[in-house]
Amino acid sequence: MAELKIVCISDTHGKHAALRLPEGDVLIHAGDFMTYGDRLSEIASFNHWLSKQPHRHKIVIAGNHDLLFESDPSLARTQLTAATYLENSAVEIEGLRLWGSPQQPRFLDWAFNVDRGPAIRRYWNMIPAGTDILITHGPPFGILDTITSSDEHLGCEELAVAVQRVRPKLHMFGHIHSGHGESEQDGIRYVNASILDENYRIAYSPQVVTLD
Repeated sequence: MAELKIVCISDTHGKHAALRLPEGDVLIHAGDFMTYGDRLSEIASFNHWLSKQPHRHKIVIAGNHDLLFESDPSLARTQLTAATYLENSAVEIEGLRLWGSPQQPRFLDWAFNVDRGPAIRRYWNMIPAGTDILITHGPPFGILDTITSSDEHLGCEELAVAVQRVRPKLHMFGHIHSGHGESEQDGIRYVNASILDENYRIAYSPQVVTLD
């Protein structure tokens, strides 16, 4: 299998048109591409932008701001035609196995909220062995998951356990904007691909990860 360049973005909140993406083979968006979350026009705009990007594979999951993907998933998905949408599901791309999930620990009154503990663990138990790229909206506990104001860890403890079970080559996520960055721990590469800061301003650049 040849090397693949993975372009990682997340939490663009309607500001996708202002981005300049690096070249790559696979473009992955880890959720929160919408701002208000209940307007089909937001999905259509994002889809049009995706259709213009040159990457030969495009993968998208929803995030907590992407409300229509939870409240009316069939309608929402009709507007997202320029990418493969994953929701607790898998796809294989050029020999790499990807799994994507929008769920995250309960966070205000947004979409895909699940209580911590056994309730959310059942979603992470669905992640199959052999997954090469794990895409979740939220981070695992203790990794690129702190907010600037308090240094509090907001990641999911159960997800951290699942990542150690599955041991993907890459785990990418967003959700916690101030956690943007990359880390490698125990042979697993972690990328918080958030593009906006906590004030919803474009503050970070897309990240590129090369996998073989």
